[in-house]
Amino acid sequence: MMKSIFLKISALLLISVLVTGLYLYVSYDTFLKTPVFKDSETRLEINPGSSYTAFVEQIKVAGGQGQLWHWQIMGRWHGFQHQLKSGEYLFTGQDTPRSLLDAIANNQVISYEFTIVEGQTWQQIRSQLPLLKVNNHLLNDKSDSEILSALDIKEVSMEGQLLPETYRYTRTDSDLSILKRAHQALLKTVEQAWANRQPNLAINSPYELLIMASIIEKETAVADERNTISGVFNRRLQKNMRLQTDPTVIYGAGDTYQGDITYKHLRTDTPFNTYTRHGLPPTPIAMAGSEAIHAAGQPNEGRELFFVANGSGGHTFTETYQAHQQAVKDYLKGQSQ
Repeated sequence: MMKSIFLKISALLLISVLVTGLYLYVSYDTFLKTPVFKDSETRLEINPGSSYTAFVEQIKVAGGQGQLWHWQIMGRWHGFQHQLKSGEYLFTGQDTPRSLLDAIANNQVISYEFTIVEGQTWQQIRSQLPLLKVNNHLLNDKSDSEILSALDIKEVSMEGQLLPETYRYTRTDSDLSILKRAHQALLKTVEQAWANRQPNLAINSPYELLIMASIIEKETAVADERNTISGVFNRRLQKNMRLQTDPTVIYGAGDTYQGDITYKHLRTDTPFNTYTRHGLPPTPIAMAGSEAIHAAGQPNEGRELFFVANGSGGHTFTETYQAHQQAVKDYLKGQSQ
């Protein structure tokens, strides 16, 4: 009798274990096959040093499916508990637990773009820094001199010190780290241009080359004109002629320039007014792109000393002042028609 009872109890226990095991297996299998989130897009940000349990809690708070034991089994079985990488991640409504954890293990973080445009000034770029989608804004309250120090720049101005390009970054970057990359790219470009420069340049240092490049950048957006404009300015410097380039005057005029350059602007002396002063201005006047930087070191070997806008986006280049005056008349005539 006791044996019969024992056998029945044992059978019931075995059935219970089997049923429980089957339930757990089906539950875990369903967990593996079911997308984690119902929404089409869900963002998660894993903080540095975050534990796996805290990560699972983030998933639950964000509306993700699965029990803690589901995630713990998967984490231990596949080693994911030790592969959490901090950063911001984007998941779709198709991501299963495995694809979600694979994305984190492979550090597939969300990246953003920060674009520095050729011809932008430092003040224009600085105004964009607070808009960067980074967790670490280190420069918001810093002065220009403090930013120069942080970037280890020995010059007196941030103008021209960043290479125009598109830089990808993530939440874990800082505004400072992005600027460091842009400055290092600038240094590399200037170094190459200076190493490959023509021997007959009227400029004497890589920094002067950068100043020249910034003027070329602001004078034309036409690619095949850059070396010609570089040649004009190089020859004018060699002949001790003033550069007489409007972009430097506009830069020096600051807020007094409202879109139209005036006779007063041309006659008001500032360190950047190349109508009133000989030589290059003291600093760049904008961020110069790589093409303008290389053009500064490769002036053409023509004899042009003057140029004026032609009304079609480019310029008319001339060798004599008389021819230049005629080109100016032609330009003004075209503007009045």
